[in-house]
Amino acid sequence: MALLPSRTKYRKVHKGRIYGTAQSCNSLAFGDFGIQSLTRGRMTSRQIEAARVAMTRSLKRKGKVWIRVFPHKPVTKKPAETRMGKGKGSVEYWCAVIKPGTMLFEVAGCSATAAREALRLADTKLPFHCRFVSREEA
Repeated sequence: MALLPSRTKYRKVHKGRIYGTAQSCNSLAFGDFGIQSLTRGRMTSRQIEAARVAMTRSLKRKGKVWIRVFPHKPVTKKPAETRMGKGKGSVEYWCAVIKPGTMLFEVAGCSATAAREALRLADTKLPFHCRFVSREEA
């Protein structure tokens, strides 16, 4: 199940740059434990889904998982062996822009060790460094 917006104002957007740190979505809001990004990058809808599957398989039916990021940005790509020019390529996939400090996933309803292991498995699926945070630390 790929995550993507139901509708957008424009089909294609500029690449943009990722500056600064996260000013919102930077603390636990729903769960007792979570992972927070330490570096910046882009997270595809496939990576979000892979992390979600890894967490839910690890937790089984013990805990609840919240996904705090959503892929709003379309990434385009031109077909292979195509000459330069002829306009911008078609949308290849959707990604979420992640700044340092963004809370990515949250977990509740399980022990700290189970949550740490589930979030560690999710962290291995992501393209940037993350850290484990808990409500007791904050």
